[in-house]
Amino acid sequence: MQQYYRDTEACSSFATQVPVAEKATTSAVGGALVGGVLGAIVGDSSTAAKGAGVGAVTGGIKGTSSGNRERDRVVKNCLRGRGYRVLN
Repeated sequence: MQQYYRDTEACSSFATQVPVAEKATTSAVGGALVGGVLGAIVGDSSTAAKGAGVGAVTGGIKGTSSGNRERDRVVKNCLRGRGYRVLN
């Protein structure tokens, strides 16, 4: 079990290199742009601002989720590479 804990710790440290914050920021900005444009198309500047806000929040959540999933994949692939059988 000690070797497993060492391997898990090493794989987890590799996973911290996945830029979750950058993914969240990029997705939030993209969401704000899309939401703002859609809000402007269907309404006025107030609707555009609301659309941008909703888009930013939604995009940020999706970006964070995507980054966390990628970190999970890194850990799983690392453990597989070290000979462990990963069940999910």
